[in-house]
Amino acid sequence: MFDTLTSGELIMRWLKPVHVIGDFPEMNLPSFLHCVEEGTLLDIHVQPRASRNEISGVRGACLKVRLTAPPVEGEANRACIRLLAKLLGISRSDVEIVQGHASRQKRLLIRGLSPRDVEMLLREKGSHQEKTR
Repeated sequence: MFDTLTSGELIMRWLKPVHVIGDFPEMNLPSFLHCVEEGTLLDIHVQPRASRNEISGVRGACLKVRLTAPPVEGEANRACIRLLAKLLGISRSDVEIVQGHASRQKRLLIRGLSPRDVEMLLREKGSHQEKTR
């Protein structure tokens, strides 16, 4: 009745393009990625105090990010930046929360990477998980 999917297959489903920009099918992007001059805006939904740091799917029009850190004094925000910088292979200074500092819904600026690059890296490394200590 239910299909058993590998983590790679799940990620492919999470990153399935959901809208088209103009008449260019190669410009299809997941709804949580947006192109800006500096790089990419990434919409996420954060679940703090999870059992591990991981990307766990899509929730609405946001990428769902689970973090072990509590939402106290910016700990979850710092953990979120660390996780995404590590997954995308960029410096933490290239990841900035531009909206939603005190909310579970956040918008991050990923400097220096196009939405297509971010999508590709999330496809490749999106199943990355860090166990708690």
